[in-house]
Amino acid sequence: LKQKIDRMYNGEKINSTENRSVLHIALRAARDKVIESDGKNVVPDVWHVLDKIKEFSDRIRSGSWVGATGKALTDVMAVGIGGSFLGPLFVHTALQTDPEAAECAKGRQLRFLANVDPIDVARSIAGLNPETTLVVVVSKTFTTAETMLNARTLREWISGALGPQAVAKHMVAVSTNLTLVEKFGIDPANAFAFWDWVGGRYSVCSAVGVLPLSLQYGFSVVHKFLNGAASIDDHFHSIPFEKNIPVLLGLLSVWNVSFLGYPARAILPYSQALEKFGPHIQQVSMESNGKGVSIDGIPLPFEAGEIDFGEPGPNGQHSFYQLIHQGRVIPCDFIGVMRSQQPIYLKGEVVSNHDEL
Repeated sequence: LKQKIDRMYNGEKINSTENRSVLHIALRAARDKVIESDGKNVVPDVWHVLDKIKEFSDRIRSGSWVGATGKALTDVMAVGIGGSFLGPLFVHTALQTDPEAAECAKGRQLRFLANVDPIDVARSIAGLNPETTLVVVVSKTFTTAETMLNARTLREWISGALGPQAVAKHMVAVSTNLTLVEKFGIDPANAFAFWDWVGGRYSVCSAVGVLPLSLQYGFSVVHKFLNGAASIDDHFHSIPFEKNIPVLLGLLSVWNVSFLGYPARAILPYSQALEKFGPHIQQVSMESNGKGVSIDGIPLPFEAGEIDFGEPGPNGQHSFYQLIHQGRVIPCDFIGVMRSQQPIYLKGEVVSNHDEL
């Protein structure tokens, strides 16, 4: 395991099926760090994009960049699916009720459109004005079927209301395919890059998450999130295994699933701010580990990968905990939160709302 972790940090192509490095750790590395892929330090490239996001989000938030009719763009619609959606949605939901982040987001809204179902489109644009809306199209190749159909639908929504020339003012892209971005009608200068060593499910720390989140909360709040992720990267890379949190969680999963034969894991955060954590982890875990064969292509003689599901604490207690109490053995990850983002103390109540939780 130590060897594999080191190989990842050294930029070796541990994604052997696609012959790629796996370097989401570079997305939150400090400016002066050296992390190499194909013999090249990728950290300066990462910071080039982060600086561009900061500058762009500052312009949108300050109102110096305006829409086609001269109005400030206060509403952002992020269009993407899978890793281009679940991670950013989770972080957005977690930040919404944080006092500092909420203060920075005043007067702004961030929405996500993922499903190609027209119902999702209708819900997403309900109450929005094209004049004040910026659409961020998130697709690595700019060919993802669901995302591109939704992007064309929103392009029609904008050009129908404001004329086709408005698209360049109201749509930007997170993509690596600048040719298709330009063909779509988005100025390639307003495309924010990421790299093939970023797996979609790990991309929240790339422009995929950082751009929409910076537009909503400002870059400085999002930079704190990146620093938090970097601190866990350092912990994972340097702390002995018996005290290494990600390693212990991983080993527990292997033990529970492959040795004890328990197929599922419940993720139970006791904070409503983490309500979208379960769906994010479902993808991170089940898209990565949902394999019936080894890395050499040999069918496994045992079960690998676990079924992840979850809900915030008390909501789950009044739902599926009954099965856990009285029916089946399901390993549970309980996530406690010591201080509430929004403490309430009601007069005459024996305990505070957070203590009740």
